Formats: sequence, structure tokens, C-alpha cells
Amino acid sequence: MLKDGKILVGKNDNYEASILLNKANRHGLITGATGTGKTVTLKVLAESFASSGTSVFMVDVKGDLAGTAFTGVENENITSRVEKLDLEGFKYTKFPVTFLDVYGKNGHPVRTTVFQIGHRILSKMLGLSDVQDSVLSIIYHIAKDEGKELIDLEDLNSMIVLLENKRNEYSLKYGNLSQVTLATIKRNVLDFIAEGGNDFFGKPYFDVKNFRGIDPDTGYGRINILDAQELFKHHTLYVSMIIWLLNSLNENYQEVGDLDKPKLVFFFDEAHLIFEEMPKSITDYVIQTVKIIRSKGIGIYFISQLPTDLPEEVLSQLGNRVQHALRAYTPNEQKSIKAAADSFRTNPNFDTKEAIQALGTGEALVSFIDEKGEPTVVEKVTILPPQSRMGTIADDERKTIINNSPIADIYETKQEVRSAKDINKEELDAINKEKEEEEKAKIDAINAKEEEKKKKEEEKAKEKAKKEAEKEKKNSIGYQLGKKVKNKVENKLIDRTLNKLLKKFFK
Repeated sequence: MLKDGKILVGKNDNYEASILLNKANRHGLITGATGTGKTVTLKVLAESFASSGTSVFMVDVKGDLAGTAFTGVENENITSRVEKLDLEGFKYTKFPVTFLDVYGKNGHPVRTTVFQIGHRILSKMLGLSDVQDSVLSIIYHIAKDEGKELIDLEDLNSMIVLLENKRNEYSLKYGNLSQVTLATIKRNVLDFIAEGGNDFFGKPYFDVKNFRGIDPDTGYGRINILDAQELFKHHTLYVSMIIWLLNSLNENYQEVGDLDKPKLVFFFDEAHLIFEEMPKSITDYVIQTVKIIRSKGIGIYFISQLPTDLPEEVLSQLGNRVQHALRAYTPNEQKSIKAAADSFRTNPNFDTKEAIQALGTGEALVSFIDEKGEPTVVEKVTILPPQSRMGTIADDERKTIINNSPIADIYETKQEVRSAKDINKEELDAINKEKEEEEKAKIDAINAKEEEKKKKEEEKAKEKAKKEAEKEKKNSIGYQLGKKVKNKVENKLIDRTLNKLLKKFFK
């Protein structure tokens, strides 16, 4: 909740822990073991930013942030905490919420295009190597040169098929396009399509400027909740989407310097996944984006179990920190707790490392950026209760919120436009027709040769049969007897003729 123009996060008997709105773009971190109260802290911060007129984006991995759209329900736990913290002006309320969902089931569809997401992020989504990524970059270049729009994965697949058919021609102009590499990329694209990855691509693509909005009735900033219950099962797609969002924000928002309050505040849950097993080029890009995006009036708050889940270069950019309880049962866990304790400015009144392990649910160690731009000394506080409803919501409640959203019906239906796959189909059809004609000509030539061969074999067989018949005839008894008779007759005729000649000669 807001108090004196600041976000009141937690209190103890002598101290109020507040985030200064003009320092909220210095980013932040919420860490702690499962079940220690990170979700409540996230809701309290999101509600407070919204109350200040700042728009919010947060990822809902378990579905329990959806209640933010409805007025909180009084219960014993919240009442006792309100009384304990002496929260004057605390009231249950609801907040303007926009539900988003990559799959379009629990919120408005969030889509981009293959071209917009870029080959580096897409390469990570497809699990490609550096060499394969370089070929993917060439595919993008060719599509751009030929005026072929890459909207979804089907467009990309059609480009790969075209390149496979004209590989030699394209290799001369753009560099080597290995048949094996193209086949690998195509296989990964088809696998990703089979997993439902194509739901993330299409038109109309989501405009990140829609994250910002002020509710006209309350003056509250809009809270955008990405339902990631299904998305989170596909870690690569989840991480890729987060990186795409950071990239889109960085490209679509102008430099504004330090403002009285942020334009947008993003909360990314399970932040360790953003840096886990990521190529160095992507990790470096995220680090660089985190460094420069605050000058565009955007604050990023990461949520994870341990501060060590994030690279040191990112941790150094996170000025506002909330540390919930951590448990240590192994030497590595002890090291993690020590690292978490060392990230705070020491408070002489308690041992930070011991305090982290002794925190109860809803308690936290906090340190926020002060007016001088320096982190405050660590303090142990009890986190405020949320003002909106806790937990999940019914399907009909969610549907009502979606239907009454400012962006209702804008993204629900995919647009059918002429893209790369349509243009390539015409070219591939012509190539296939030419191949069919060539194949037919080859088959006709083969058939003609076979026919000629068959004809020759038949003539040869007839000749052979004729010779065999003659041979058989010559070897028969009748033929031999006839031949002997014939020879005798012929001999007699010859003898008679000779005798006649001799008689005439000697007469």
C-alpha cells in the first residue's frame, strides 16, 4: 500500500520499510525458500505500484495471482497482521487486471512473429548450435531480401524446404548452406510445432505498449498477469518469451532518465531459468538490457529462491531487495545463505546470516535504495498483507475479466495473411512440377530402353530357338537316315554323270 507517496512493504516496531517510487526503476529481487511468503510480497508490491498509477506485468506460474482482480476477503490471518502492523488506511480492494496467455486459454493471446523475435532468440527456442544459428541467420536474410514475411514456424519451415531444393544456387550468393544443417533445423522446427510452439507466433502480434494503462475509475495502473501454468511446463519457450519481452520493451520505449515513478514494473518468477544453460550471447544481452532499461522508466524485479541463481552482473543492478527465509542442511546451502547475507549492508543489531535462517513465514530481510541512491542497512520486517483476494479464481470469473478487458477481441483471432509459406508454395510447386516432368522423362527413357532391350532379347531368343530346332533336327535319326540316302543318291548321280563324261571323252 502507498504511504506518504512511498510503497510501504513491511514494518517492525521501530521501522517502516518503503520503496521510493523515484528509485523503483533501480530494479529488485525477491528471494526465499518455497512457502516462505514470496508470492505475498510480489502481490503487495504489484498492488502498491498499481495504486501509484504505475502499470505492472507479472508472471503467474501457479495461477494464484489471478485473485488480484477481485477484492480481498477478510480473514483472521490478514486481520491480525493489519492490527500487528497498525496499518491505518488499509482496505480490501481489487485492481484492474488484464489476463494474458500464450495459448489463448486463460487470457488474451500473446504472439509475436518469427521475424520479430529474431534468429538468436529463436535459435535458443529450437536448441540450435552456433553453426546452426548462423545458417538460421542466412535464412532470415534471404527471406528479407526476397520480401517474404516470416510470421510463424510454417513460414520458416517453407523457407528451409525451398533452400534444400535450391541449395547450390543460394550457397553461391549467401555462403555455404549445409544439407545436414538445414535438415537439423527443419527437424527441430517441426518438433517445436508438434509441441504447440507455433501458438506463440502469428498476427496480430502483441504490442508491448498495451501493458500500460490507467483505470479511469480508480486511477490505478493496469496489472498484466501472464498465466504461465501451461507455459511453464515448456521452460525453453518460457525463457524465450521473457527474453523477447525484454527485447521488445528495450526497442519500443524511449530514454526518459529518472522519473517520479516508473512507467512499468516487471516481475519475473523462476528467474534462474532465464540464465540457466543459456548461450553466453543471450546471457550477455539480458545483462546489458537490465543495465540500460531502467533509463527507459522500466523496473525489473526478479523472483527466485537464491540470490546466487542470478549472475553477479545482474545482482549488482538490483537495488531493492527482499530476502525471505532460507534453510541450510548442506555445506552448499550454507554457502548460499552466506552469499545472501553478504549482499546486504550489515546491521549491527543482528547477525544477517542467522536472521535469514530464523525468519518466519511472512517475515523478510529488506534493503531498499534511499534518496542518495544507496542501499539502506538491512532490516528485519513483517511484510504487509495483500489488499486483493488470495489464490486462484473460477473460470467464469476469469472469463468475465477477459471479456471486459480494454484489449478484448484485438488478439483473439489469428489473421490470415500472405506470407513466406504462400509465396514459397508457388515456387515449390513449380520446382516439384519440373522434377515430376524430369522424373517422367527419366522413367520414359528407362521404359524405352527396357522395351528395346526386351525386343532384342526376344529376337535373340527366337534366333536361339531356331538354331536349337535346327540342331535338334540334325541330330534326329530320321534326319541322319535321310541324309545318308540323299548322299547315296547324290553319289550315284555324280558317278553316272562322271561315267557319261568319261565315255564321251574316250570315245
